[in-house]
Amino acid sequence: MQTATETVTPAGQPDAARKPGRALHLREATSALHAQVDAAMMAGEPMKDREHYAQFLIVQYRFHQLTRHYFRDPILNGWLPGLAERERLAALEQDCRDLGLTPEHYLNLPLATPRHAAGRATALGWLYVTEGSNLGAAFLYKAAQALGLDAGFGARHLAPHADGRALHWKTFVAQLDAAPVGDQYESLVVEGAQAAFLRVIALAQGMAQG
Repeated sequence: MQTATETVTPAGQPDAARKPGRALHLREATSALHAQVDAAMMAGEPMKDREHYAQFLIVQYRFHQLTRHYFRDPILNGWLPGLAERERLAALEQDCRDLGLTPEHYLNLPLATPRHAAGRATALGWLYVTEGSNLGAAFLYKAAQALGLDAGFGARHLAPHADGRALHWKTFVAQLDAAPVGDQYESLVVEGAQAAFLRVIALAQGMAQG
């Protein structure tokens, strides 16, 4: 049975000394998709007014529902200490209610709970995208404040962590780089991140067209 610290390389040896750089590799491998996400999001003019912001919230809420089981997986929480506390789904749900939206109208089935090493490798890619969105939310939060929204009303999920965005992200990156994924599963981490970005693009394009 796999534990939070157990993984095996193709050679059959524990991958205890995972070299750093996974996050950087993910950034390079998904840079084009990341740019497409930014373009798709901005096409919907999410900070034009509260009505547009509400559509942005729906996109965010539907996306974050997908990774619900990842944030609650015991082994992933062993690899990424504090992962469960990073989840912003509850904040998004309350933000929706603040804006007069009914979250139950925008439910999205979450991805399955990972049951094996390959599934958890894929989950890491999704989590990279989810957590990275918080790092890049600084300008969105500032724009939301201009609409009268903040950490206490309507923009909870955009608010920075008490430790600050940079340190919060740095901690996550260190954990991600050290996560004991066997070499044979590294490509799945990238595929997970790519799938996550593609899902955001699809949701954002729907927002812009709606």
